Amino acid sequence: MTFRAEKRGKFYRLEGRYGEALRRGSGERERFRLSLGTMNGDAAQILVSKIDQALAEGPASAKWNDLRAVLPPDTFAALATIAGYVATPETPKHTWKDLAARFSAWMQQRVALDKMRNSTRARYAQTAKSFGDFLETRGIVHLEDVTRAIVEDFKGWLLARVLTKKQSRGGRGVVLDAAILHRILGHAVDCDLIVKNPVRMEGRPGDDADRGSQPFKANELKKLRDAAGADMLAFLLLRHTGLRGSDAVGLRWEEIDFDSREINRLTQKRRKRVMLPIPEELFFALEAERDRRKPQSQDRVLLNSTNGQPFTRPRLYERMLAIGRRAGVQNANPHRFRDTFAVDLLCKGASPYDVAKSLGDVVATVEKHYAPFVRELRDRLREIMDNGVGLEQLADTQRAHGTAPKGRIQ
Repeated sequence: MTFRAEKRGKFYRLEGRYGEALRRGSGERERFRLSLGTMNGDAAQILVSKIDQALAEGPASAKWNDLRAVLPPDTFAALATIAGYVATPETPKHTWKDLAARFSAWMQQRVALDKMRNSTRARYAQTAKSFGDFLETRGIVHLEDVTRAIVEDFKGWLLARVLTKKQSRGGRGVVLDAAILHRILGHAVDCDLIVKNPVRMEGRPGDDADRGSQPFKANELKKLRDAAGADMLAFLLLRHTGLRGSDAVGLRWEEIDFDSREINRLTQKRRKRVMLPIPEELFFALEAERDRRKPQSQDRVLLNSTNGQPFTRPRLYERMLAIGRRAGVQNANPHRFRDTFAVDLLCKGASPYDVAKSLGDVVATVEKHYAPFVRELRDRLREIMDNGVGLEQLADTQRAHGTAPKGRIQ
């Protein structure tokens, strides 16, 4: 085979002859002219050299992959036919967009099966979008390029963005974002898109030993009650039930039994049934609201006093903070009412099991987040320690009566 680069017009072409003539008995080899796709003479000579080497080495030559990337498709196809080269189909690389779409579909399925709340799906989608935005700033498309170093850069990038916001809370939400990203890329491992999860957790969300519960003090509750105004029903509902914000805004009239004076609700987050006795103050407020509105059973209990529409969770959060500002109580968010309800029950003698059943939570959570911060419980323990009969006193009593067992307390 003989080849050379010849310029025809603006572009160089590969010209030469190969094989025997198709016409029987001609004794001539087939002649061809194929575009090299370049106007640069030096580049054309390099291509001719690579083509010559690839044809000499045959279909197994590694040069074919290089040539496929630089030659015009028709030229490459003709040369591959001459050499008998058959391209091996490339395995497509998995991208972050592919994973995000798969994970979104998986979450929609979980929501349909009642295995995931829509609010959880929305929070996961928020983290997925943030990570996608970050990857765009780094020009990263494929999952194989998402390394641990890239993930650590994302944490710093996200923290810097969060801290610019008014309600940043010191960037504590980044712990949750890391956990969510770990779950998303764990799904990629499950689907065999990647081999190893590159996300390092930053602890479990909510495991902040320095924070614990933040119940209101007695004088703060009085100030909040005095400042509640048109939102008194929302204040009383949060104060006397300990419902999460999502459950408070989702409460419907059909879930209130006025005969037994109980609230019967399946909690949104943990899907646990809670049966809450309604204290007299809250009961009268609910009764008055029912008589005023004459609502349908499916209607929401809490309405926004400014527009008469059902409360949303963000709006409830804003209204409670507004009450707090009027009362001079900082950070009067709805969850602090839940803390107050739990601590109040413990102070009144309820067991962690009783509190867990009332909150729709687990005993371990109550013991971890509420019990250690109840001063009354610590004072009760101190009183027992100071006034109870200890081992030494017990030993003295047994000696005096001659009842101390041998080999034991002496």
